[in-house]
Amino acid sequence: MANAPPPTLRLKLDREALAHNWTALDRMSGEAHAGAAVKANCYGLGIDTCVPVLRDAGAEHFFVAHWSEVEAIALHVPAKRIAVLHGPLNADEATYARQTGAVPVIDSLRQAKLWSESGGGRCHLMVDSGINRLGISLTEISDPLIDALDIDVLMSHLACADEDVPMNARQLADFRSVLPRIKHKSASFANSAGIALGSEYHFDLTRPGLSLYGGVPREELAEDIRQVAYPEAAIIQTRNLSAGETVGYNAVFTSDRDMRVGVVSIGYADGYLRCWTGKGKFEHEGRNIPVLGKVSMDMVVVDLTGAPDIGEGDWLSLPYHLPDAAQQSTLSQYELLTLLGTRYDRQ
Repeated sequence: MANAPPPTLRLKLDREALAHNWTALDRMSGEAHAGAAVKANCYGLGIDTCVPVLRDAGAEHFFVAHWSEVEAIALHVPAKRIAVLHGPLNADEATYARQTGAVPVIDSLRQAKLWSESGGGRCHLMVDSGINRLGISLTEISDPLIDALDIDVLMSHLACADEDVPMNARQLADFRSVLPRIKHKSASFANSAGIALGSEYHFDLTRPGLSLYGGVPREELAEDIRQVAYPEAAIIQTRNLSAGETVGYNAVFTSDRDMRVGVVSIGYADGYLRCWTGKGKFEHEGRNIPVLGKVSMDMVVVDLTGAPDIGEGDWLSLPYHLPDAAQQSTLSQYELLTLLGTRYDRQ
């Protein structure tokens, strides 16, 4: 089969900004070392691009959610540096951990029993300090199943680190109370936002994710975190509208004049969701190009009135400074990254 032509979508990734962000977060972690959450295809930006950059910048601990993510990460770093946050669900996953060397994060007494009975060995342990997702409860920490584990990193996870709320201090106190009661080699508590809460939240290892890729969950990070992802899409058709004609599904936009528009090769299948309807825009050489009508699966229509010189085959930039885009779209910064689809040419 012939080679496919290049996509009409591209995602430019600033490797220097990515490396800078890890270095900044590592510095802000003080005496702790910063790891890197690389789950969900490095938050949608691409394992093969991001993991080598993070590795070369100095990251030594990498975190994924699923066992299915290990193989791709292990092409770039030793599997023993990869921790799987969901832990072993069954004997097959425990066997896979042992065969690959990837480290299971034990999240329950059932998983602790499964891991020990399958042969045991190095693992991490998640303690729930209030988020009530994964992790053993505070009432379970004295169970003999926990005492039998060879725990490298003892960790917990903040629920509200992006807010100034009493729960942060309560979780910190609960986590501190656990440390002398469970044998472990190092401790980890802070995510990206948690790093900004201060040194008492850092312990030995921090686990930044969002801010590596340009997210700013707390204002204290704003000056240090750089944008990494720059989506662009091509105009695939131009057309002329007459006054009174409508655009797109449900005809939510009606032209009040004769106007020239462009059809752009991006839609909600590419992470550009319908929440952008009525407020989205693109840019071209400093000019704003407004979106008209509803976002479709594979395309949007834009107003070319202010850019009469551009046409089919020209590229438009999507403003994607994550804090601003989150405010405009009502999507979280996490969603803005992880919803980016597979059709982009990641450059």
